[in-house]
Amino acid sequence: MQTIRKTFATVGISAVAIAGMLTPLSASAAPPSGPLPSVSPTPQSITRAGSDLNVPGRVEIVVDDGTDAAALAELRETLSEHGVDRIDERAKATGTAPLTIKLGAASRADIDAALGDTEAPTHAEGYALLADASAGPLGTVALGGVDAAGQYYAVKTLDQLFVPKDDGGYRIAGAAISDFPSMPLRGTIEGFYGEPWSHQERLDQLEFYGDVKANTYIYAPKDDPYHRDRWREPYPADKLAELGELVNTATANHVRFTFALSPGNSVCYSSDGDYQALATKLQQMYDLGVRAFNIPLDDIDYGRWHCDGDRTKFGAPSARTAGIAQAAFLDRVQKEFVETHEGVHPLQMVPTEYSNTADSGYKTALRTMDEDVVVMWTGEGVVPQSVTVAQAQKAATVFGGPTFLWDNYPVNDYGNTAGRLLMAPYDKREAGLGEYLAGIVSNPMNQAAASKIAIFGVADFTWNDEAYDAGHNWSRALDYLASGDAATAASLRVFADLNHLAPSFGAPWQPQAPELSARIAEFWETWSAGDRAGAVAELRTYAQSIADAPEAIRTGTTDPAFVSDSSPWLDAAALWGQSTVELLDAVQARIDGDQATSDALAASAKATAAQAAAVVVDPVDNAWGKAKVKIADGVLDAFHGRIGFTLAMWDAGDVVNVAPKGTATASSTEVAQFGAKNVNDGNASTRWASGYSDDSWVQVKLSEPTVVRGITVSWEAACANAYELQTSNDGTTWTTIRTVDDSTCALDVYTFDESEPVQYVRMQGIDRKSTWGYSIWELGIYAAS
Repeated sequence: MQTIRKTFATVGISAVAIAGMLTPLSASAAPPSGPLPSVSPTPQSITRAGSDLNVPGRVEIVVDDGTDAAALAELRETLSEHGVDRIDERAKATGTAPLTIKLGAASRADIDAALGDTEAPTHAEGYALLADASAGPLGTVALGGVDAAGQYYAVKTLDQLFVPKDDGGYRIAGAAISDFPSMPLRGTIEGFYGEPWSHQERLDQLEFYGDVKANTYIYAPKDDPYHRDRWREPYPADKLAELGELVNTATANHVRFTFALSPGNSVCYSSDGDYQALATKLQQMYDLGVRAFNIPLDDIDYGRWHCDGDRTKFGAPSARTAGIAQAAFLDRVQKEFVETHEGVHPLQMVPTEYSNTADSGYKTALRTMDEDVVVMWTGEGVVPQSVTVAQAQKAATVFGGPTFLWDNYPVNDYGNTAGRLLMAPYDKREAGLGEYLAGIVSNPMNQAAASKIAIFGVADFTWNDEAYDAGHNWSRALDYLASGDAATAASLRVFADLNHLAPSFGAPWQPQAPELSARIAEFWETWSAGDRAGAVAELRTYAQSIADAPEAIRTGTTDPAFVSDSSPWLDAAALWGQSTVELLDAVQARIDGDQATSDALAASAKATAAQAAAVVVDPVDNAWGKAKVKIADGVLDAFHGRIGFTLAMWDAGDVVNVAPKGTATASSTEVAQFGAKNVNDGNASTRWASGYSDDSWVQVKLSEPTVVRGITVSWEAACANAYELQTSNDGTTWTTIRTVDDSTCALDVYTFDESEPVQYVRMQGIDRKSTWGYSIWELGIYAAS
């Protein structure tokens, strides 16, 4: 796969414009000051520093032996992309170049002088930047790094300060920036189950991390046999060559390639032979250039030993003795390997108890481990709905020091993510975490390029958590994927909204399709106010944007790897958009009195929606296999159901869902968080789940006896092969009003011509479709308004 350089703004320049810029311009020709461009990650300090600098055809770069080679290469590339066709590299400024850029250590005399009052931070990876239009014919740019990484990041920031001009050229925004990261470790851990990333995907990711100032990639793919099951065996030559290329690419982008080895399923902690096998494997990677190592001991059974020696040395197997054994083993790795190898960073480890802050015998034992070993933690839960400062403080106490957050977002390798891309912004992490965490790595999706939206947020948050704005960052991430093209970014925004749900092992922590939901709410508000045609027209415009977005994404400037990753979801989104347009046209035809056309359009919309619902994830990258694609589920399909219901009840007038005013009960509940109350709470992202019995039921006692004109059942994946809809006046004697053996396993809609009021409505299960119980998002019960 060809690697494409990503930009934060539109690039492109004509030959005529280049020729024109070969002639130096006066500083007075620079445009007046204005708003500064957005920079990602958000700098610690950025202010306007006078007028912008015009970019000429010739630029002089002043460097010395302390100039970072990667930063210099990046600077030359970004200048070429912005219309500079002659770059003179010098050890000392001539004073005659149209534009001079000084790159190197912030302490270098000429850079220090050029920075003036712009303070160079003292933090590792920090930098100072000043773009000064008043120094030289067209100005001077000073790029001073605290270290080599700081120089590189200064250039990455400069790349975002280029502003296109009307004549096709560019100017550099006059800015003064003092910047450094809030957290020392920032990036990703490839730690998911299922198909690992390809070699090309990893190379692409490492270049992306350089763009967003992420400095950490932990190589820990669960399905790499040499990482986990065959951890004692050295890598074969071909795989070793690939890893070497990854290490070199990471280094070129100032990313710390961190090699993880996961021996916990078979290691004998007391065995010198196993220690030597591990040390030999680490040495193999050290010889490739790796200088950071991680020993994950997650997802293992610590209630048993793998050798008699551990029982003899540590006692009977238990959580506490496992902690003692792990601490002893990792202490040896830290002291005998890490501390004896030049340039190696402190060892990292993933504890077996990684997902809470409750103290335990295991954690007490682990606190005896060498304090230099960095402990990872996933938050209060495997997939936490939020991470707070108080939680991080408590984690630091129970683990014996600041933890390194393994954040399981946007990973999609568990059941509740089946069929999903997770494209909501990185959110619900509290400002101030930078003071209590060693860093954060995202555990991304099997779909590498589609993970960039969330990773973009992680990089921004870990760089400057106090200034992080999830909504702004989300927009910037979409701009990045669109290579700065506004039209493509707008289509990506529509598409990402349809994939906004963020599941957990409990309730979702980010809602599905918030923009679409808001527009649908506006539709019903306008509809209820009597302006039915206005409601249709307004929502139809957005529905058309859903239908058009996939093609615009495919043919626009979008990252081609993203297009490949999201292809099944793009297919489904196009069909859902088309069916929604058809459905709204059916409504308009009915408003116009043309029932025949309305019926034909509604039938076509239903058929197209069925095609959309049938799209599966293929090729299979995830452990959940060829699951059906989920697009705006609980929102778009629910709207289709309600509109279908409205068309079916057209002659009866408006109807209203009376279920939310009732009281729900059930024969059983799988766990408390999936209680019966979820089935009529009006929230499409909460659900009831029954026990594992075919005859399970859920019912709603209405607030008053009501003539029921329609019922909708919004199923989660655990649906029914067969069920009955029943009514009752006393909750004891039941009447079956519909037997269903052809459920859509999505949204079932049924209308009735009943005349007698009832007090209760029940879904009575007959036959489950899976080994799980029944699971329903919402049970809608409709009466005449």
